[in-house]
Amino acid sequence: MKTETKRTVAAKLMLFSSAVIWGSSFFILKNTLDELPVYFLLCVRFLFSAILLSIVFVKKWKLLNLKYLWTGAITGAFLGFAYIFQTIGLKHTTPGTNAFLTTVYCVIVPFLSWAVSKKRPDIYNFIAAAICITGIGLVCLDGKMSFSFLGEGFTLICGIFYALQIVAVEKWCSDLDVILHTIIQFFTAFFICFIFFISSESFPKHISTGSVLSLVYVTAFVTALCFVFMNMGIKHTTASSSSLILCLESVFGILFSMIFYHERPTLQTAVGFVIIFVGIVLNETKPKFALKKN
Repeated sequence: MKTETKRTVAAKLMLFSSAVIWGSSFFILKNTLDELPVYFLLCVRFLFSAILLSIVFVKKWKLLNLKYLWTGAITGAFLGFAYIFQTIGLKHTTPGTNAFLTTVYCVIVPFLSWAVSKKRPDIYNFIAAAICITGIGLVCLDGKMSFSFLGEGFTLICGIFYALQIVAVEKWCSDLDVILHTIIQFFTAFFICFIFFISSESFPKHISTGSVLSLVYVTAFVTALCFVFMNMGIKHTTASSSSLILCLESVFGILFSMIFYHERPTLQTAVGFVIIFVGIVLNETKPKFALKKN
C-alpha cells in the first residue's frame, strides 16, 4: 500500500473514531447537563482540553507564529459558536431533531469548500451528501418535527458554523501543525464560552462524582482526542469526505441509546442506517467507478 494511501486510510479511521466517541457523549452527558450549567460545561471542556494538549505537546509551542494565532482564533470562533448555537437549540427542540439538523453541515461543506478552494467536488460528493442526510433524517426524526427559531433555527445555524470550521481546518492546516492549531482553537472557544458563562450563569454549588467523571471523559476523549483526530483527518483527506464520516456522530448517538437505554429500533431507523451506509460507500468507492468508466 502506498504511503499516501495509508495516510488517507489512517485519516478516515481517525474521523470515524471521532464520530463513534462523539456519539457516546450523548448518553454520557445526559445526566451531567441536568446538574451543571451549559456554558460552565463548555468552558471546562475547552479550557482543560487546551491545557492538557499544551502539557502533552509542550514542544509544539516553539512553532507558534502570527499565522497560528489568527487562523486558530478564527477557526476556534467557528467552533465555539457552533457549540453555543447547538446547545441553545437543544434546549428548545428534541435531541433527535437537534442531531439531525446539526448534520446539515455534510451538505454545506462541499459547496463551501468549493467556494474557498475553487476545486469543484465531484458528483459523488453531492449525491452521497444528499443520501446521507436523508438517512440521518429517518434515524433521528420521529415524524413530529415542528419549527421554532430558538430550537430548529439555532440548530441550523450551528450546522453552518460546523461547516465553516471543517473548511477552515482544510484550508489552513495543510501547512500548519494540527495539534498546535487545535490548542489555539480550544483557547479561543473557551474565551467565547466564558463570556456567555459570566453573563448568564454562576458556578455550580455542588458537582457530584458522576459529573466529575463525565467531565474527565468529555475533556480528555470527547474534546482533546477527538478534535486532534478530526483535524488530522481533515488535513489528510478532503473536507467533503470528512463531513460525511463525521456526520455518523448522530447515528452512533442513536446506537448507544439503543444499547445503554434499551431503546428499540424501528423499521424507519433500520432503513435510515442502510441508506447512510449506501451514501458512505458511494462516496468512498467512487474512484473504482471512475476507473471502470475509463
